[in-house]
Amino acid sequence: MLIKNVKVFTKDKKFKNGAIALSGDKIKTVYTEANMPDSDLEETIDGNGAYAIPGLIDLHFHGCKGDDFCDGTKEAIGRIAEYEASIGVTAIAPATMTLPVEELEHILEVAAEYKKENTDKCRADLLGINMEGPFISPAKKGAQDERNIIPCDVEVCERFLKASDGLVKFIGIAPEESGEAIDFIKAVKDKVNVSLAHTNADYETAKAAFEAGANHAVHLYNAMPPFSHRAPGVVGAVYDCKHVMPEIICDGIHIHPATVRATFEMMGADRMILISDSMRATGMPDGQYTLGGLDVKVVGKLATLVSDGAIAGSATNLMDCMRTVVKEMGIPLETAVACATMNPAKSLGVYEEYGSITEGKKANIVLLDKDLELQAVIKDGVRL
Repeated sequence: MLIKNVKVFTKDKKFKNGAIALSGDKIKTVYTEANMPDSDLEETIDGNGAYAIPGLIDLHFHGCKGDDFCDGTKEAIGRIAEYEASIGVTAIAPATMTLPVEELEHILEVAAEYKKENTDKCRADLLGINMEGPFISPAKKGAQDERNIIPCDVEVCERFLKASDGLVKFIGIAPEESGEAIDFIKAVKDKVNVSLAHTNADYETAKAAFEAGANHAVHLYNAMPPFSHRAPGVVGAVYDCKHVMPEIICDGIHIHPATVRATFEMMGADRMILISDSMRATGMPDGQYTLGGLDVKVVGKLATLVSDGAIAGSATNLMDCMRTVVKEMGIPLETAVACATMNPAKSLGVYEEYGSITEGKKANIVLLDKDLELQAVIKDGVRL
């Protein structure tokens, strides 16, 4: 297949007029104006000047179209993956909620089975699992069920890794909740990425956790102490620890546009990861849904707990979040694309196969028109 007449998002984070030749499920050649192919291949897509970007990668979301990853069925994962691919998110790492340990083990086992069995090219690739609980803080539980919160525990973590057959890529903790947090991080950091999640940690505690080996921050600003001039908290610690990659939700609900702009300037675009944090109401009409066993009311983009009005994830997919960050928040398109493709691929440890339009990588490519509306999705070299 040849995708011609497109603005190719190159690995140096620039758009260049060119074309992309695919061979099977891999990218064969990336052409620019200086080395365009002499003739069309048998199957050719004329992009008509569209942006050609890598398929997006969402490494923190819960569900969509009425399904949740924590429903714990292969059918639910399949439907989630099919919807995500259809809107240009071609690889995923869904997030778990704070549930009983045994229930989480079952969810992870099902995901591992799904990963082994799935061969459907119309579905987003399941690259990993992002465990948002249960090692979090009751003080910053957000939409998590406090009854299932436990201190971080190496043995329990090992059970999660075993149940998922290594599919768990991130394990979230609130380091202030356990005197053993630093030992926990040192014990597991070479097996799984440790993130700070739903935490009330102060600057010193968060920085100590990062220095011990934690390298990820779950939805920056949300479910953590505010960033202030005398108490910089987790956000300040993330800034000072340059190896840490923070997630950020840019749905227009969770974080003010000015804060988003300031954060990209402060942290540097090379570290920022766009996520959706979407829940099962995404792609569905307004109404009442559930998240982690708790009732959630959804009106437009806003999802809140019925019990106390706390924001409960988002109802916006990652592609729409990327559009929002460009159109409404003033982040350059090149930066936004990198933060939804390259950076999550690097954080997941899969950049050799995913995250850029590069020879030899997976042929997961999305075409967007000048208004960033979806024109085509190519998954594993096949147009969906």
